[in-house]
Amino acid sequence: MTPVEATLEILESNRDASLQRLFDLLRIQSVSTDPAFKDECNKCADWLVADLTSIGFEASVRQTPGHPMVVAHLDSSRADAPHVLFYGHYDVQPVDPLELWEANPFEPRVASVDGEDAIIARGASDDKGQLMTFVEACRAYVANGGLPCHVTILFEGEEECGSSSLPGFLAANREELKADFALVCDTNMWDSNTPAITAMLRGLVFEEVTIKAASRDLHSGLFGGPAANPIRILTVVLGRLHDENGRVTLPGFYDGVDELPDDIAAQWRALPFDGSAYLGSVDLSVPAGETGRSVLEQMWARPTCEINGIVGGYTGEGAKTVLPAEASAKVSFRVVGKQDPKKIASSFRQFIEANLPNDCTAAFISHGASPAIQLPFESTALNQARQALGEEWGKETVIVGSGGSIPIIGELKSNLDIDSLMIGFALEGDKIHSPNEKYNVSSFFGGQRSWVRVLAALAS
Repeated sequence: MTPVEATLEILESNRDASLQRLFDLLRIQSVSTDPAFKDECNKCADWLVADLTSIGFEASVRQTPGHPMVVAHLDSSRADAPHVLFYGHYDVQPVDPLELWEANPFEPRVASVDGEDAIIARGASDDKGQLMTFVEACRAYVANGGLPCHVTILFEGEEECGSSSLPGFLAANREELKADFALVCDTNMWDSNTPAITAMLRGLVFEEVTIKAASRDLHSGLFGGPAANPIRILTVVLGRLHDENGRVTLPGFYDGVDELPDDIAAQWRALPFDGSAYLGSVDLSVPAGETGRSVLEQMWARPTCEINGIVGGYTGEGAKTVLPAEASAKVSFRVVGKQDPKKIASSFRQFIEANLPNDCTAAFISHGASPAIQLPFESTALNQARQALGEEWGKETVIVGSGGSIPIIGELKSNLDIDSLMIGFALEGDKIHSPNEKYNVSSFFGGQRSWVRVLAALAS
């Protein structure tokens, strides 16, 4: 029997005990955004330290200006083994509206949901069930002689309320937390039978522009025509940000944007995803982005420019024939690959100014600029994990992207200079942040088994 097979047997023999441990963790009301639950957050951190210590980790609670972090270390018996940093968060969202829960949200239970056994409780999927899949895999490995990798664990208590303490904590503990790469278990499978690794996260550039003309608001009957109208000018300039094929017209915008590798593109085309149904769920029917790009490709792998809001003139009840002195817009760019957020912000500002007529000026406010995160498709760790997950689930692992961002991934890259493997076992229908949050039992036990295989693969 191989070490992996023996470790998987240990997991199977401890299924009931591992479920009860998760239930104990779920009973702790670690709502981070509400000061009334501060003691519960401390209690949760203490519980995790005690559990990790019982396995053999050197674990401790670390105080921050907000809720505490949990840090734990356990070395492999192999000195040359890779070092991984596992991240999860123990805080949870508030349970409101409480009346929509079918039972006490902090009294976990197993019930059938759409024909599948599911663990129902606040935090079951986001993120206590997810982080405990890794802890249970480590527990089984220690019972079988030791970990195949050096492991550092970081559990945060403020993910659901903005992670305000995280950047400073990472910077202050850079040397202690340094690893070869990070493992983040806060993402989804493709479906309940198909594993996924999130390898791409789009970055964000957010700009606010105000165009000013006359020294005051003007009567449109007296000045309409000869006087510059900032709203009209603003909308004309914003309309020039895209061409007839949906491409962004900013000079240099597509610098650093690569085409997908053929195998990834083929995998995405083969996925059971209906772009028309996706748009139809919000009463739309025609993709509005770049011509010739699929809906998935537009969301995961292509950069975008979107106008998020426009303000100017009179917007109250009734009529007021005003010619406004200024008009403003908020514009965001989702960036991918190696696009430079600072260059995009600069190109946007230059574009606006170059298109302004006489008598008009533009003022800008930056609301942030963060780069995209992309794990190289040829990464050894990515492909080792991809194969290991496929062996466990009996299906090819899907490499997916995310249109949004996961702040911890950027922080790990900027503060520790390490890439992250984003491997999670949640499902789209887990109702995270909503009443009756659930985590499939198959996700919980399959996640444990998956981490056993992934750690062994990474150690090889």
